[in-house]
Amino acid sequence: RIRQTIKGSPQVKRNSNDQKATPGSGKTGGSDESPKYRSTSDNADLRLDYVETVQRLTEVPTLLNVIAQMTGMRFVVVARVTDDSWTAVSVLDKMEFGLGVGGQLDVATTLCSEVVDRRVPIVIEHASEDAEYCGHPTPKKYGIESYIATPIVLKNGEVFGTLCAIDSRPAAL
Repeated sequence: RIRQTIKGSPQVKRNSNDQKATPGSGKTGGSDESPKYRSTSDNADLRLDYVETVQRLTEVPTLLNVIAQMTGMRFVVVARVTDDSWTAVSVLDKMEFGLGVGGQLDVATTLCSEVVDRRVPIVIEHASEDAEYCGHPTPKKYGIESYIATPIVLKNGEVFGTLCAIDSRPAAL
């Protein structure tokens, strides 16, 4: 299920034996391992602290712009991902996806939860034509064709969340 990309970074591909995400659990099938340093939840005050902390990092908007330019993708986000929440802490939205800073998604409906659980990137160039992802509910739910995300791991080993880009158009990644 894990293969190397051309540049050598692993990416996750689901196969038909993997289970779908369980609504509300933030867990996905395919692995019985639980990540060693995965945060289980954030309260509202802590989520606000994460948003404010990331917003103070002046390099983050530049990073989001560089990723958008390099990939051609129009929505790039740093997301705080826990077992029960997905929160956008920095956003570049050039495709009018409609999710701003502080916006939340049901974590069980995201591919980011899989990235965090497995601690490896996921890369999808054309979801509707991808043998592994054409039947996956997330691209269909959000109307996305291309997706790339990598986990953000803190110095203490905790997975903070993801750096993620999506687009409604296919992208050569």
